[in-house]
Amino acid sequence: MFTSEIGVVEEWLSEFKTLPETSLPNYATNLKDKSSLVSSLYKVIQEPQSELLEPVCHQLFEFYRSGEEQLLRFTLQFLPELIWCYLAVSASRNVHSSGCIEALLLGVYNLEIVDKHGHSKVLSFTIPSLSKPSVYHEPSSIGSMALTESALSQHGLSKVVYSGPHPQREMLTAQNRFEVLTFLLLCYNAALTYMPSVSLQSLCQICSRICVCGYPRQHVRKYRGASSRIPISSGFMVQMLTGVYFAIYNGEWDLAQKALDDIIYRAQLELYPEPLLVANAIKASLPPGAMKSSKEGTRCIQVEITPTSSRISRNAVTSMSIRGHRWKRHEQPESSTAAAEAGVLVIPEISVTHVSGERPGNGEKGRALGDTDAQQHMQGVQETATDPRSESRGLPELRRQKSVRKMMEDGMSTAGRVQF
Repeated sequence: MFTSEIGVVEEWLSEFKTLPETSLPNYATNLKDKSSLVSSLYKVIQEPQSELLEPVCHQLFEFYRSGEEQLLRFTLQFLPELIWCYLAVSASRNVHSSGCIEALLLGVYNLEIVDKHGHSKVLSFTIPSLSKPSVYHEPSSIGSMALTESALSQHGLSKVVYSGPHPQREMLTAQNRFEVLTFLLLCYNAALTYMPSVSLQSLCQICSRICVCGYPRQHVRKYRGASSRIPISSGFMVQMLTGVYFAIYNGEWDLAQKALDDIIYRAQLELYPEPLLVANAIKASLPPGAMKSSKEGTRCIQVEITPTSSRISRNAVTSMSIRGHRWKRHEQPESSTAAAEAGVLVIPEISVTHVSGERPGNGEKGRALGDTDAQQHMQGVQETATDPRSESRGLPELRRQKSVRKMMEDGMSTAGRVQF
């Protein structure tokens, strides 16, 4: 470390000791903006032989137990680096140099497993049901499975997973080591949205190092330092994947994707089904290109939501549209040109009295013939011709009208029956 960095850390240690309790909230708010202090503390933690490591761990624990939310998050951001340093030192069997880090981890664990009244915490997690909609799915798009899940949910069969109560620990051993570390990483993941980018970068880096140390991939990654294989549990890897998944969509695409590949590599070697399932699901859902999300903008995951109700096309044929089409058809003028443009077949009207223009009424037809029989016969012909059903018969109706006309002409030529 440089002299300036040592001076920044020593000033930070002495400042907090002389700080009055009333000014603690303002101090906690301004602490997160001191980037030089954060980088200097990372270098102190990465050097197990540093003389400043013990007082730094002690003050970080005082921050955590102070009850101030900002100070608690300030300590949590160093948790991935503290876990890596402890595991690396434990793998090298140099336990004495990690005593202060172990004490800090145990202190944070023992504070988190109890509430403010000193009672043991029991964490509960409700497994989402496919029968209830979410931002990821709609029950209607699943099919018969949604009906089964819906029937189960109506009987109150929602599955709830409980975590705890966790026992207090006085020291870390090979048997309880990853039980404690998994719970600590769970607490870190609960505050991921408040972690700065430097903490997310540290998380991705330590995930890669823990998974590849002592394996051939370590030479590919060119990681120096610890070369011994670090034992790891399945639950701890699942918690690592939770943080890596968040880092992918919050500006750390390169480091997080590399960490994801290393976790899959280690899970395949260890034959752990849970990390393999989660890691492959994350990898399958990743976009093909690099994420360009802002590190300081809104942090979210974009998903496509199916519509909750079926949409009817505007061009769909309905009973109302058919009625409207019929009304428009009756309102059109009875000219052949307009009818041709509208695409409607028009059958021309043929007048049996050889009179052009408008069709005469029934009374005018009888007076034109002057004979009672001819008048009745003509009225029957006209009524038949003006029947709407006959207009749709086409060519056979025209032939019947011609035959009727011929019969009338033969009848009118007989002497004594029709007079002009």
